[in-house]
Amino acid sequence: MTLPINRAADVLLGGGIIAYPTEGVFGLGCMPNDTQAVARLLEIKQRDPAKGLILIAAEASQLADWVSAADLKRLPLPDPDQPITWITQPGARAGPLLRGEHPGIAVRITTNPVAAAICDRVESPITSTSANLFDRPVVRNHIALLRTFESLVDYVVPGDCGPATGASEIRRLEDSKVLRPGTR
Repeated sequence: MTLPINRAADVLLGGGIIAYPTEGVFGLGCMPNDTQAVARLLEIKQRDPAKGLILIAAEASQLADWVSAADLKRLPLPDPDQPITWITQPGARAGPLLRGEHPGIAVRITTNPVAAAICDRVESPITSTSANLFDRPVVRNHIALLRTFESLVDYVVPGDCGPATGASEIRRLEDSKVLRPGTR
């Protein structure tokens, strides 16, 4: 798996966009500090920029400067069986293109080994938005992923989604209020 991870990292660090497995669905991602790549990602997905994007990381320390220092310390350890995306107070690097119209930034510590290895290899969080086009179902099948996105992204990372079976739950960190239930 080292070669696909290295290739994914090279694509990301070169300003490209990848499709990759996450805990529950395939995701589309780029480096969060590359505004051209983020804008291209939103265009590919046909996603309203006001909705914002999620950042995933292999460990909380990768989210330093993207999340407020106080919230970074409060992020819970991830549960592999129930991925949770947390809405936190943004750090200095979390600009409006990532946050959209929201005052917070959405982050998740990933437990998917492929996604985590990519974050570790680039030594950074990456953006994560579900691999689907506007108003279309989320892709969980690698063949459908290739059919839909192979010509739109710069690299499709091999690997399987899991261990969850759908999109992550979204909660507000300050009070643990569920904003979107996870799909099972």
